Amino acid sequence: MTRPAHASDPTQTLLTLLDLDDLGGARTDKDVFVGPSERQPRHRVFGGQVLAQSLVAAGRTVAEGRHVHSMHAYFLRPGDADTSITFGVERLRDGRSFSARQVHAYQDGMPILSMITSFQEPAEGLDHQSPMPEGIPDPESLPSTADLLGEIDHPVAQYWAYDRPVDVRHVNPAVYVSASGERIARNAVWMKTFSPMPDDEALHRAALAYASDYTLLEPVLRRHGLSWITPGMSVASLDHAMWWHRPVRVDDWLLYVQESPSAQGARGLGAGRIFNRQGVHVASVAQEGMVRLPYLDGPS
Repeated sequence: MTRPAHASDPTQTLLTLLDLDDLGGARTDKDVFVGPSERQPRHRVFGGQVLAQSLVAAGRTVAEGRHVHSMHAYFLRPGDADTSITFGVERLRDGRSFSARQVHAYQDGMPILSMITSFQEPAEGLDHQSPMPEGIPDPESLPSTADLLGEIDHPVAQYWAYDRPVDVRHVNPAVYVSASGERIARNAVWMKTFSPMPDDEALHRAALAYASDYTLLEPVLRRHGLSWITPGMSVASLDHAMWWHRPVRVDDWLLYVQESPSAQGARGLGAGRIFNRQGVHVASVAQEGMVRLPYLDGPS
């Protein structure tokens, strides 16, 4: 389905989100940055946005040439998508090869996310990877989100169809509005930005963190026959861990293969591996999320 003529370039929206203001180098006991929030139909900050912006803030404080290789983050409070976010970066350590940073994202003086992340200079060493799954259809043969949701007259459907900066195409039948397929704890999507990105490895890694938060809990939903519009269901990301293994470009197609090894106690775990189209394993991700259903809720 063709994007509406009036629609702005969503990739440019992503680049604007990642262009943080350093307030002229202002510092307290931390480096301080401010970033905008992305418009959301439910007025709640998308978790991937805060992850990506936190990585950009941390990266601004490390030596040139050191790229993020891992991060571990906790979502502490829902964010307000109508309010900017302040990022405070603490310089934990700078070694010969590695730099460690702690980032807190704030709104109204309260932390909404806490992250520790590590950066490394390029180095030679042992090298192996898991293989990319075989038999996956090409992304061009799969329907886009706009194809699936573009005719639905609802703000969330229209936002997902036309305003998200990443083109997401499901290998398994999408669980946007129904989950009538096989109940398996697996999911796979192709994804890439709609337009080219600058040749900046740090931006590509941050953008991949942004996109990694889209579908990682879908294996939990698929396993139990749930869709994103299941009545009364409440889903929220609790934490997010990510490891970058090799250079990546998010403006080329990436295959995101996901599974859920466990769900229990109103929580579900999603784990994912990301491959480029040539089969190179570029990143791994894990996330636990709250998944509450009204007919299963116990005491809070």
